[in-house]
Amino acid sequence: MANTDMQRFCDELRAKISIVDVISAKIKLVRKGREYQACCPFHNEKTPSFTVNEAKGFYHCFGCGAHGDIIKFEMEANGLSFIDAVEKLAHKVGLQVPRLSQESKEQQEKRATAYDIMEMAAKYFEKILRLPEGREGLNYLYSRGFADDIITRFRLGFAPSNNGLKALLNSRGITEKEMAELGLIAIPEGGRTSHDFFRNRVMIPIFDKRGKVIAFGGRVMDKSQPKYLNSPETPVFNKRRVLYNYNYARDLGYDAKNLIICEGYMDVIAMDKYGIGYAVAPLGTALTEDQIQEAWKVVPEPVCCFDGDSAGIRAAIRSVDRVLPLLKPGYSLQYAFLPDKMDPDEFLKAKGKDEFLKTINSTVPLKDLLWRKTLEGKNTATPEQKALIEKEIKAEIALIKDETVKAYYIREMKNKVYEELAGTRNTISGNYHRSSSAVKTQKLFAAAAKTDLDDLVAKYVVSAFVCYPQLIEEWEEKMLSFSIKDVRLREFYQQLLDISHDNSLIDEDQIASLLDACPMTDWRKMVDTRIIKKQCPDITKMRAQLRERILEVQLKQLEIDIQTVKAKLESGDFSDEDYNRYESLKKERDSLIESN
Repeated sequence: MANTDMQRFCDELRAKISIVDVISAKIKLVRKGREYQACCPFHNEKTPSFTVNEAKGFYHCFGCGAHGDIIKFEMEANGLSFIDAVEKLAHKVGLQVPRLSQESKEQQEKRATAYDIMEMAAKYFEKILRLPEGREGLNYLYSRGFADDIITRFRLGFAPSNNGLKALLNSRGITEKEMAELGLIAIPEGGRTSHDFFRNRVMIPIFDKRGKVIAFGGRVMDKSQPKYLNSPETPVFNKRRVLYNYNYARDLGYDAKNLIICEGYMDVIAMDKYGIGYAVAPLGTALTEDQIQEAWKVVPEPVCCFDGDSAGIRAAIRSVDRVLPLLKPGYSLQYAFLPDKMDPDEFLKAKGKDEFLKTINSTVPLKDLLWRKTLEGKNTATPEQKALIEKEIKAEIALIKDETVKAYYIREMKNKVYEELAGTRNTISGNYHRSSSAVKTQKLFAAAAKTDLDDLVAKYVVSAFVCYPQLIEEWEEKMLSFSIKDVRLREFYQQLLDISHDNSLIDEDQIASLLDACPMTDWRKMVDTRIIKKQCPDITKMRAQLRERILEVQLKQLEIDIQTVKAKLESGDFSDEDYNRYESLKKERDSLIESN
């Protein structure tokens, strides 16, 4: 492998392994503000001058000048060679070290050149935003309440539809191959002319921890789809490891002793507008293991802030699955759900910063979300049903690798099984013991019931994902609101998700090959790719067909719900909650029709 691959591997080690964990195994560290301190292991001293910065991933001694990252520390503290230090760290997280090979000066400079090209693109988008051809984008940002200071701070821009970026980069000697490799242009099949990847979108640069531009997110200004278009994986961008705004939020989060993980770019920018600068967001996917590890470098219990709708609940559930194997003493996730299906921007505009922070501080712990996740849609009337829930919760807890944390979860869940399933009552008041957070999560889950996809629609959607794997990322979050009833098809869909998460830039042939290697050898009988390709020979038509079919399912379910509540209203036996639900369902139906 090339040395660029070794560089990426080292970046992965730095992302996965806490430098505090590595150094504290050698010397005793004491937390002082945003950093850790100790007496330097590299020279004799009585007053601590050795500091470790978890978020930035380095140590520094103000006495002797020793400075470096986890790899250098292993080398210096233990007398190891570079490759031995890398192998030792890789062993800690179960990774295989790539082989080193010689690389030319041209290859060594390629990574730096990529950053230069991305910076050119960012400056181009910023410039266009202030020209007549970017006026629509600027007006859109103003309409969202983003003033010039915010636009400048986040380096927001606009991508026109005239292939201007391609022309600019070409004039500066950048080849189409380089542009395509960085996701700045698209090269269609069949020999058609290449064009700018981002067109007629407001542009949001994505930065690495050092503040270098590594990718972009582009947002449409109308209701067309996809609403967001993100850069593909490139030599400098891995979406699973990057949190948007981490470069700014890292230090502010240290000072605030908090880090808010929200759903998207605009949420982050909206919070910053109100003086909440310690918010980050994943990049178009559910929260990943690597992103959780990055967040933990700032605070041990970041707050995941989700809209209080069904999609927000599903995103929260997905993060539970991600974080369980990673849990360690003191490190977890907290959850905050905004009311009335508001996003952070809407909530802040309506109720202000103080009320927003109250909601953020009123969190639901991970253990309560895990409990509701297991109970969702289950009957608990019989001993056998209760036993099944207890069995499933034990299987969830088994995913926790840290034995100490696992033991406490076993104890917590045993208490919940006894109190909530067995119905333990307070002998004085006669009421069930329920914490406020438990009641809160129960209400949230009750309001987030999944819509069932009938078998034909489910098969169509999953077949579409096999034909056009790029759609998996676009639709993953949306699919959290739907239930696939067919067990085997549901398992197959989960297999598709796992393959998509583990492999970037995958195409139909690659996904078929990877599926063939899975235990599910009869997967071709579950999908019908020939019909899909015949009906939708390109991804644009496929997107339109998916939207149409899913919309039909959503409207059908909404109409059933509306008629059910309406019948209750007409009977005269209804509550204010029934009436509010009726109005909410009608509003949701009208909004769906309007947005499509």
